[in-house]
Amino acid sequence: MDLTHGVVYTPHTLQLDKWNPDRLNESGCNYVRIYWVDLANTRRCRILPIEHFKALLKSNRPGVNIAKVTLGVVYLTLAPGFAPIGEYLYAIDIASLRPCPFAPGHFAVLGQFEEKTALTGPNDKPSVEVNLCPRTLLRRITQELKQSYNTEFLVGFETEFILLKSTDPVEPASIHDFSASVGLLAGSLPTQILQEIADALVTSGIKLEMYHTEAAPGQYEIVGVPRTPLEAADALVFTREIIVQIAGKHGLHASFAPRPFMYSAGSSTHAHISVHNTSGEPKPADEMSKHESAFLAGLMAHLPAIVALTLPTSASYARMTDGVWSGGTYVNWGTENREAPVRLTNFHSPSSRNFELRFIDGTANPHIALAAVLAAGLIGIRDSTPLEVKDCSGTKSAAELTEEERKTLGITTRMSLSLAEARAALEKDSELSALLGADFIEAFSAVNKTLDAELNGHSESKEQKLTRLVKFY
Repeated sequence: MDLTHGVVYTPHTLQLDKWNPDRLNESGCNYVRIYWVDLANTRRCRILPIEHFKALLKSNRPGVNIAKVTLGVVYLTLAPGFAPIGEYLYAIDIASLRPCPFAPGHFAVLGQFEEKTALTGPNDKPSVEVNLCPRTLLRRITQELKQSYNTEFLVGFETEFILLKSTDPVEPASIHDFSASVGLLAGSLPTQILQEIADALVTSGIKLEMYHTEAAPGQYEIVGVPRTPLEAADALVFTREIIVQIAGKHGLHASFAPRPFMYSAGSSTHAHISVHNTSGEPKPADEMSKHESAFLAGLMAHLPAIVALTLPTSASYARMTDGVWSGGTYVNWGTENREAPVRLTNFHSPSSRNFELRFIDGTANPHIALAAVLAAGLIGIRDSTPLEVKDCSGTKSAAELTEEERKTLGITTRMSLSLAEARAALEKDSELSALLGADFIEAFSAVNKTLDAELNGHSESKEQKLTRLVKFY
């Protein structure tokens, strides 16, 4: 019996809508928005008239000057004795160009941070690469996986968000259950907003699989088709911008906060990742391939540290508990197990088999989150790490098993249960830190600590802190 199912995506057959820059003249484009996402996952932009943008494209190094503080160290300006100075060149990546449907006549583009003056790189070669740039970090790791280990990935994100009619106090725009049609009533404001968001995504070249209501009050989810890791992270940045802009246009606030309502499930950014061996070796139907198994083993070994980058706020850990579809509090994986941090799905359908990563939320920079995940997978593939944690695919989650049952499955490690634990795990994980870069880890950790203090260090009520959180994320 053939159990294969689902739409088949591979790195070689995936066709995505891309906007040809040569069509700018006929597109009605008047302005270009140059976006970047900093180490605290704040989307920032500059808006250029089209004529100046075209002139930049003809220059030797197309890009704009951006103060170094706006990569994220702006949050450190309050730190004693810290005075960040200098500028980067933010080099335009024209391949990321796309229309901005929420702003007629505007297009959007991403890029990467570069040093204005070349520094001495590996082997004494001059380099303008910036170790702190999230897109550069993700590109470097994916290239190493492909070139050194014959491995490529496709990534599809589930974007969950909550529509709020008020941020002070925090009040949802609708009340509904998971996938309930009552959350998308004909003529209602949320329904109008969701359809407008979907239309805008398609117009901008971001293909969708579906959208629907989620379990929390005012919560919705948009599912995009798989893309290469860099394209998937870029698409998620634009997806979030489109969601926020269109919600704001209609007088609502869209928040990606992890769990604003503690009486319901939280909001996440699950990533579906499929592993592809470029040598053409077929995936078996009755077991994971060698690359899939090693990738998963790498995740299991480094998961307590990874979450410092994928769950980067204290609020993230209010969602990551047992019994609320978040992935739970034990390092484990399970076939179709939504209470495991890694769910293996479509196991008997190799062409659509993938890992659903449930330990990422909307406070994480998508480029950094994917870089951390793929770096751990790279370690597993590089070292041919054996998969010692067994499949937790029964009727019970890891938390419901006895200690002896967990030990039998090799489930012996807890997830980091707080941001402080996650930071400590990252500091101790020398292998993961080496791949991501010591400079990056140091800068990210410093920004993260300052941001956490800003979000949680004030003498405020829980309600006031929640308002602060949903306004920031």
